[in-house]
Amino acid sequence: MTSTTRPTGAPAERGGATIARIAELAGVSTATVSKVVNGRSEVAPETRALVEGVIREHGYRRQKKQNRAALVELVLHELEGAYAMEVIKGVERVAGEHELALVLTELHGRHTPGRTWIDGVLTRKPAGVITVFSAPTSAQREQLASRGIPFVLVDPTSDPTHEYPSVGTSNWDGGLSATRHLLDLGHRRIAAITGPSAALSSRARLDGYRAALDNAGVPVDPALIRTGDFNIVDGLAHGRDLLRLDEPPTAIFAFNDAQAYGVYQAAHEAGLRIPHDLSVVGFDDLPPAQWAIPALTTVHQPLREMAAAATSIIVTLAQGDPLPQNRIMLTTELVIRASTAAPRS
Repeated sequence: MTSTTRPTGAPAERGGATIARIAELAGVSTATVSKVVNGRSEVAPETRALVEGVIREHGYRRQKKQNRAALVELVLHELEGAYAMEVIKGVERVAGEHELALVLTELHGRHTPGRTWIDGVLTRKPAGVITVFSAPTSAQREQLASRGIPFVLVDPTSDPTHEYPSVGTSNWDGGLSATRHLLDLGHRRIAAITGPSAALSSRARLDGYRAALDNAGVPVDPALIRTGDFNIVDGLAHGRDLLRLDEPPTAIFAFNDAQAYGVYQAAHEAGLRIPHDLSVVGFDDLPPAQWAIPALTTVHQPLREMAAAATSIIVTLAQGDPLPQNRIMLTTELVIRASTAAPRS
């Protein structure tokens, strides 16, 4: 097997290696390299890994400029609900302006795409990839980069590096403003139902919640903090549990609107009225929030604008233009409606 390590002091390939050079370094045929480069599946895993290693080390120079398909790949952890629709509408608006079609992939709750996904992307050769509340693995990122396929992270689950473009929102500010609103109303026992502890957005909202309590001189009570998974079932289960405490909260800050709706149901089961007996704040401000009974006080997260910004990044990179910045942070805003009020005396 041919070694892929270049001699000490040997320069890297200028602009990347050709298919012929990659084949020579890997000790395989040019046809095999071509299959790997073009995302074909009929290559043994060991051989594919060897060729990918050579491409990572030496880069890949295309013999001629290759036209990209007029596609944008959008990867969502799940397609159900208003969250996904807001993102899709934001992508479609900008993609439509540039005559790009949209390809959707659902990860069914996972946050990392599988092998079949990356093979499909390499075969389709889209203008770019947008992943929402999920991210390619490091190996998948290298495969995309080696083929010149740009990708953007939207609402990333972990802190993104400056190497890859990302679009996020001011989650810390949102957590701070939601909690401060409840404090200003006079609440002191304020519960929090978070998202997954591994999610960057959830950690930032929790930090904002803690900062607001600390600034008000209110001790953080661990019994009032529950870890959820951004869905209605969590809001219902944790809402029930919190309302059964010997000293229940007078307000609950749910880290997304879905969990807030679960809290609504838990309050109904307990015979409590919102906001007379319990104040509730959500996060996202998805369209159904204004139609809840009572209308939900929540933190507006500009999902459409985030998705549109990510698509604009893809268009810019696909055209070969530089980005003014790799990370875009949009602002959140508290929207006060009818689900919050001063606690009962």
